[in-house]
Amino acid sequence: MASNRPAQPTSFAPNDTQTFGYAYGNDEGPWEEWNPTEESVRPVRGRHRVSKQRGGGLARSSTVLGVGVIAAVGAGGIATAAPGKAPVSISMPDLPNVGSLISDDTPEAPKGSATALSSVGVTSADTEQGTTDAGEALRTRIMAQADQQQDQAETAAQEAAEAAAAKKAAEAAAKAEEEARAEAAAAKKKAEEEAARKAEAERLAELAKQYTLPTSSYTITSTFGQAGALWSSGYHTGLDFAAPTGTPLKAIHTGTITEAGWSGSYGYRTVLTLDDGTELWYAHQSSISVSVGQKVNTGDIIGRVGATGNVTGAHLHLEVHSGGSGTGIDPAAWLRDKGISL
Repeated sequence: MASNRPAQPTSFAPNDTQTFGYAYGNDEGPWEEWNPTEESVRPVRGRHRVSKQRGGGLARSSTVLGVGVIAAVGAGGIATAAPGKAPVSISMPDLPNVGSLISDDTPEAPKGSATALSSVGVTSADTEQGTTDAGEALRTRIMAQADQQQDQAETAAQEAAEAAAAKKAAEAAAKAEEEARAEAAAAKKKAEEEAARKAEAERLAELAKQYTLPTSSYTITSTFGQAGALWSSGYHTGLDFAAPTGTPLKAIHTGTITEAGWSGSYGYRTVLTLDDGTELWYAHQSSISVSVGQKVNTGDIIGRVGATGNVTGAHLHLEVHSGGSGTGIDPAAWLRDKGISL
């Protein structure tokens, strides 16, 4: 604070009659004559001479200065605290010296920035939106940023949910496709098996309709009903196919094996019973290749030509017995009736 320079001590006390160029009344004094010099009128550094104080002038000036500094610092703090904004420069008014503030003359308006301190830190966008308060602008920006972050979080969550749903749908589609392929493969396999069974059934049906000779590379040596002492009944009861021992014997037609084994004068014999009950007897075999109860088809190997039993050489003795009666019929006539030529 500025102060007055102390008065020089006086070494004498003037009387009423001493004037030194001035006259004093009796009710005034004592006074010292003051002769100004260059030294005495030069202000002391940091101090100002006060000619006259006005009531509250210095206090009022100090208050203005303090409020301006506080407002500038506060506004600068708000401006630098706002996120995303460049620091705002603060212009301090050019204050006059203290002597001018407390002088009797009317002080001039402070020079400097004309921008109000309350608007420091406010952007042009804030001004356009009608926001003039820096704190309100900061709150608005914070709320906008929070809303943006919330929207981003919701968007990310939605995208994650959509990605999970897409992945789940893809996995379900892949599983369904795999199941469809498995079902298609199973259906194809079943269809192939069914087709194979059908083809086999058709083949067997064709075989069931077919008849074949019991052996190949043969020679007919005896016919049915031929008379002779070689047969106990006085005549021949079958048809003889002479062939080398071991020649394969085939099923003439589809049927079931009802007998297979040794049978006295017939040697090793196999009886093939057809579906209509007709029995075909294969006698004098060297070996048997089937067993009782076995189902055979036309052309299947059932044994081998031999010379077992009552024979004079290796041959097949074939007899045909009609179904149910057991009566022997001519094998040659029966074969010709089935379309087989000897």
